Amino acid sequence: MAAKVIGEKKEISLWDQICAEVAATRPPFEPPEDDASSVKTDVIQYDATKHNPVFYGRMFAKVPADSDPFESFDPSTSHPACVGYSLVEKPPPPPSPPSTPLPDPRLCAPREYLEHYIFPVLLPGMVEMLREAKNQRCFERKRTKFNACDFLTEWLYKMNPKFAGDRDDITLFEIPFVKSWLEEHPRPPLPLSLLLSDEEAATIIQSFFRGYLTRRDPEVQELRQWQRELREEGEDISIKVEEFWRKHEPSEEGHDPTQKASPKGTHKTSSSGSPRGFKKQRASSGISAVTSEVSISIEPPSPQPPQSPDV
Repeated sequence: MAAKVIGEKKEISLWDQICAEVAATRPPFEPPEDDASSVKTDVIQYDATKHNPVFYGRMFAKVPADSDPFESFDPSTSHPACVGYSLVEKPPPPPSPPSTPLPDPRLCAPREYLEHYIFPVLLPGMVEMLREAKNQRCFERKRTKFNACDFLTEWLYKMNPKFAGDRDDITLFEIPFVKSWLEEHPRPPLPLSLLLSDEEAATIIQSFFRGYLTRRDPEVQELRQWQRELREEGEDISIKVEEFWRKHEPSEEGHDPTQKASPKGTHKTSSSGSPRGFKKQRASSGISAVTSEVSISIEPPSPQPPQSPDV
């Protein structure tokens, strides 16, 4: 016979589900639970449209009757919704036996040390690690920025019972032994694809595509070409002169810049022998050669006859 209880269902943690699956595969050598020893209880989620508040949180079972149950109903002692049902109370659980003292960590076996000192602290951290991995969508993607070892290290460092409440604001990279380890073994930076969220990545891609569509417009291309030419015109004049001589001077293969020039209208190279000084001397020598061939003469104006005034 099964009894029903209307109330709030407790959310079963992921670790409890894993333990239940493992326990189901083992032979039933352990004593049954208290809930299955006497009457099996079926917990039903409370719904105000289907259930009466009288049954909330109480065990009940339908009682078959040969006669009409309302004939013997007394409203002063019971509720009309309870007609045909039997309300029972679950017996209190027996007192738990006193807990055994923890074994000496220096003398106990490895299995006892794990069960009494390691697993009570490590297993809750692994449960939180699985929850955080689910929030980071690690089970949906091939690569994520979530590092399970980093999360477990930070969680265990914060939840140390010897320093309860003193390490709540400490991050992973502020832990002393983590800082010393990273100084000797620095990590490469994570790629941007792992650091950005879906919304941030979508914003960057959309902005780039909108800019691409704008740059394709012919008027925008014409404006950019005009701006490019304007920037080129505003460059330093010395850069333009050097670029001009670089394009128009003959090839300098086999030419020794330290060699003396011919006596006809040329000058010696600079003491540094740099190509830049050589180009400047070429420019100055060319200008002097042109000015030496040009002669300027000044002639007085020819006299003109005086004009008669108008009569």
